[in-house]
Amino acid sequence: MQLAIATGVTALVTALFLAPLSDELDDRAMDRALAIAQTTATRPEFARHLGTDSGPSVHGPVQRQAERIRKATGAGYVVVLDTRGIRWSHPEPRRIGRHVSTDPSAALAGHEVRHIDEGTLGRSARGKVPLRDEHGQVIGAVSVGIAYGGVRDRFLGAVPELLAYAGGALAVGVLASVLVSRRLQRQTHDLAFSDISSLLDEREAMLHGIREGVVALDADGRIRLVNDEAQRLLELRPEDTGRPLAQVLGPGRTADVLCGGVTGADLLAVSGGRVLVANRMPTADGGAVATFRDRTELELLGRELDGSRGLIDALRAQDHEHANRMHLLLGLLQLGQYEEAAAYLSQAVGVHRATSEQIAERVDDPLLAALLVGKATVAAERGVALRLTPDTRLPDRLVDPRELATVLGNLVDNALDAAAGSADATVEIELHTDGDADTGGDAGSPDENGTASGDGTAAGSGTGQATGAAGPGPAPEACSADDTVVVLRVTDSGPGIPGDQRELVFAEGWSTKDPPAHRQRGLGLALVRRLAERHGGSVRVGEAACGGAEFTVVLPQALHPAG
Repeated sequence: MQLAIATGVTALVTALFLAPLSDELDDRAMDRALAIAQTTATRPEFARHLGTDSGPSVHGPVQRQAERIRKATGAGYVVVLDTRGIRWSHPEPRRIGRHVSTDPSAALAGHEVRHIDEGTLGRSARGKVPLRDEHGQVIGAVSVGIAYGGVRDRFLGAVPELLAYAGGALAVGVLASVLVSRRLQRQTHDLAFSDISSLLDEREAMLHGIREGVVALDADGRIRLVNDEAQRLLELRPEDTGRPLAQVLGPGRTADVLCGGVTGADLLAVSGGRVLVANRMPTADGGAVATFRDRTELELLGRELDGSRGLIDALRAQDHEHANRMHLLLGLLQLGQYEEAAAYLSQAVGVHRATSEQIAERVDDPLLAALLVGKATVAAERGVALRLTPDTRLPDRLVDPRELATVLGNLVDNALDAAAGSADATVEIELHTDGDADTGGDAGSPDENGTASGDGTAAGSGTGQATGAAGPGPAPEACSADDTVVVLRVTDSGPGIPGDQRELVFAEGWSTKDPPAHRQRGLGLALVRRLAERHGGSVRVGEAACGGAEFTVVLPQALHPAG
């Protein structure tokens, strides 16, 4: 196609150039003939001889002067004629004294004439001017002709040169077309235009149909393409195309992973409360294509699986403990110690009932209460005393109980892992409303011995069950100017977190524990921080009085206003 275009354009330009060339050469020849005639007519000797001589002569001065001018200028002829049209000069002397072959009336009338005409010497470009005496009277005319054969020769001589230039231009065009075609084939992987169109349609259908997010970046990190799933997961807008991805997402691990700041396969990131698994593949032009998928539901299922396994382990341990109790009860009955057997049975049943009742009294939301009852069972199995502080009081007015359950569950799981195996293993939970949102208070914080400063005690020491810290009566409900702020504090008796690692614990993928086979670690605390920030709150970690870690979460507007 390019060769055809280049050849056609060259031929068209050559034809357009040749078309006016002949007329231009004719005009130049006629202008030259007219100029010679004008110059000749200005010589006074011609007018003097025409006015004084008796008649034209082959050897006369007019003939000599006219021939000298013809030879000097290269003209075909220089003819001087009188008012009767009789020649006084001619290249062929035998024609001197005869009437001219063409009409001289226009020149004799005082007009200058230029044209191409046929005469005795053949076809020529002619110029005719009047010849005047010293008084300005027309006494004759001067006719100069340039042979038309010379004009045609010049025209034909210019054609090869012009064709040579056209051929050179065509050769350059052909070479450029070949180079451009090869480069285009390399860039398009030798695909035809129809194939490229089909691939584009298939790509659009694939990008907007798959359930994975896809973001294409150029060499400068600007968004070149983003599909529908990527817009949903990263909360991008169509107008973000062309902007740097790091600027759109803001600082954080998600931007680092997608922009190549963190390398590796199946990298974890948290965006808007969603757990993403991302991969990044560089492209030949220096850009990259990042793909990621939503693993939030899978992560939640993994955590539920961990909880189910913990519950199974707890039930297995309770089954073993129940068998021991039955053996003990059987022994007491066989020995006839009926009162001791009744007291032992009442005490064992009361511990389980006390745990659920104390949690239900202080936490009105059923989802959080059920979560804490389950965590108390797991804690008891692992030998950890799970306590609620005397200040714990949470009304049933939560805006989003599931998100608060996610925050609380992650913190309690980490606290149980840290406290398990430590001396006097304890996990303490405090939940309350706080209009002042001051998380620096020490209500309900453990003392140096790891016990709560309230009246509650850790039950289950010896029975393997954890009870909430309970006073003589129900805990008073906190009063504040704004009771929509929830403050959550989880304290453990573990080794604590060094000061230089207290920010790292909130980074996605950072963990000191080995990951299980079905999921990766290092997401729980990242989710906690992301959920807290989404509600306009905050989370921080410090050192508990007993030396362990203390996590404090403040969630503004987490409760519906009272009434």
